[in-house]
Amino acid sequence: MAIILHVDLDAFYAAVEEREHPEHKGKPIVVGADPKGGAGRGVVATCNYPARKYGIHSAMPISIAYRKCPDCVFLPVNMELYVAVSAKVMRILARYAEKMEQVSVDEAYLDVSQLRSYEKAKDLAVQIKQEIKDKEKLTCSIGIGPNKLISKVASDYQKPDGLTMVPPDKALDFLAPQSVRMLRGVGPKTELVLNKYGIKTIAELRKLSKEQLTAMFGAFGPELYEQARGNYPAELITEWTPKSMGRNYTFEHDTKDKDEILKVLDGMVQDIWKQLKAEKMAFKTVTVRIRYEDFDTHTKQKSLTDYVDSIEAIKNTAKDLLLPFLKDKRKIRLIGVSVHQLKEIK
Repeated sequence: MAIILHVDLDAFYAAVEEREHPEHKGKPIVVGADPKGGAGRGVVATCNYPARKYGIHSAMPISIAYRKCPDCVFLPVNMELYVAVSAKVMRILARYAEKMEQVSVDEAYLDVSQLRSYEKAKDLAVQIKQEIKDKEKLTCSIGIGPNKLISKVASDYQKPDGLTMVPPDKALDFLAPQSVRMLRGVGPKTELVLNKYGIKTIAELRKLSKEQLTAMFGAFGPELYEQARGNYPAELITEWTPKSMGRNYTFEHDTKDKDEILKVLDGMVQDIWKQLKAEKMAFKTVTVRIRYEDFDTHTKQKSLTDYVDSIEAIKNTAKDLLLPFLKDKRKIRLIGVSVHQLKEIK
């Protein structure tokens, strides 16, 4: 009998900032770009639950977030801190399971099948939540289910600080009223297609045959059919490596100022390098992304001959990729830098 826990730290970046700044406790907190009194042009990285009551959410333009709640506490992203706190939490989680899959800095799956009891798994989840709260002053939501799909949906069910257990015999009923967006691989475009057919919930999705779904979505159709019935056989991936690390910056005013652009590039490279150091990672590919004033967006990347972890390699490669973009007559609205093909440094 499989028993999988999905542990999701609640509003992680914002929660860490609130922990570090007790004077902000209970206030709506937004982590992301500088709002500049409503004139800022970046986005929200995350926000805490009091801020979400104002309709603020991740990836929202920071100017809109400011208009919705000018009294929010707006804080910059401190990735080095978040990575360090994440490492401590993951060490706590690793002690509780025979297998663990870290999905990101703020979530992980634990295989606790050795307990052979959902009630024991629930007791363990309570213990995990308490230890994280005691040692790191953070809350998390935990879902318990027979596979990664069910446990993931369950962890989102009673946020924040939730605990939801869904044993195998309750899985179908639990999934039925949920939005189709809760299924793995269903994004806005897939949801839009389903909505056109009047399908919004998983129960409604079950009315379609495997053949119908295959005709609509190709190879993804049969998988969607199985997921709607609670079937998701994917194993835990115990060796987790982030696929990329990157930063984006939206200029306050569209610009052609080479010195300003290179200064921003340098700052982003510094942030990426700090995150690489914190996670003890090396990289092989650098990507630069440019958005011009007319929103025309271009990307260039370069792969190095071997894995490296030096800030000079990121900076020099990114600059080489960037300079051809500056020859264009158009002003630049946004610049992004990222590193890919990551591996852990032993």
